[in-house]
Amino acid sequence: MTENTQSTPITARDTIQEWLDHPAGGPVLRGFMEQSGTDVSALGPALGMPLQQLVAMSQGKLPQEAVDGMVLQANGGVMPEVAEETPAGTGSDRFAGKTVIVTGAANGIGRATAERILREGGRVIAADISEERLAEFARSAGTDQLVTVTADLTKAESVQKVTDAAGEQIHGLANVAGINDDFSAIHEVSDQMWAKVFAVNVDGLVRLTRAVTEKMLAAKSGSIVHVSSEAGLRGSASGVAYTASKHAVIGITKSMAFMYAKEGIRTNVVAPGGVATGIPMEPQLAEFGNAKLTEARGNIPGLGTAEQLAASITFLLSDDGANINGAVLASDGGWSAV
Repeated sequence: MTENTQSTPITARDTIQEWLDHPAGGPVLRGFMEQSGTDVSALGPALGMPLQQLVAMSQGKLPQEAVDGMVLQANGGVMPEVAEETPAGTGSDRFAGKTVIVTGAANGIGRATAERILREGGRVIAADISEERLAEFARSAGTDQLVTVTADLTKAESVQKVTDAAGEQIHGLANVAGINDDFSAIHEVSDQMWAKVFAVNVDGLVRLTRAVTEKMLAAKSGSIVHVSSEAGLRGSASGVAYTASKHAVIGITKSMAFMYAKEGIRTNVVAPGGVATGIPMEPQLAEFGNAKLTEARGNIPGLGTAEQLAASITFLLSDDGANINGAVLASDGGWSAV
């Protein structure tokens, strides 16, 4: 491995570990973290991520201007030229002529999935509760192949809005929308937290999937991918409400795979590990449960990106996954192997 020198440019695409090892970037990043009251050790699984990813992870606390400032400072006031990246999936036509519904599509994994389907020739019905973020997505995409629907899938009328926007035939459904809990163990979880998490992660998923499945049955064709979590595979990834909801998603997947195997409908599930998406967290975390989970987080080998999860989801959605039904794909960087 070539050792960094003072003259070697470093950019926001370089990993946090590369920044820490860089003779100019290391002091800049450490100084920034010290000013913000964060210890470098807190980065843990994020060390393998590009520095740029911290913007999404911070939920607005780390603006793009701060990252640009660090890049400038580490490069002596000069912004290094960076070759434009070709997004994964560019040039493929796996979804040409197909209509795919993506929930939670305004940001994070949902948006990355919708963007990849668009690049691969598909028509996307992007559903999300945030009208503002959907509008920004539509402006950025600049294509009539993207149809945005502001929808709260805990409400039946929103399900109808989404399926009406899709039209008569729906070729694919990616159920990405979800919320986390407050990391509470069962003795401290409130009825409100339990109901809130299940309303989004299970009830909303069931309502939309039920409506979509009816259309797919008529067409004798379709592919559905649910997004669960490492919390659907283990007990040490989140609180009891989120953990139970994601186990439920895997159970729903396996039931559907069996029920519709001879009806031309495939149903699979992706189980992400830690992903740098900036998923909203509850402002007040449970004392007992959070303390227990903090001990377990050291096992996370690294954080994935929304684009990596989109690759897994679109693989299962597409005809590339034609012989896969009822599978649980742990797209987690090896966390489930620990």
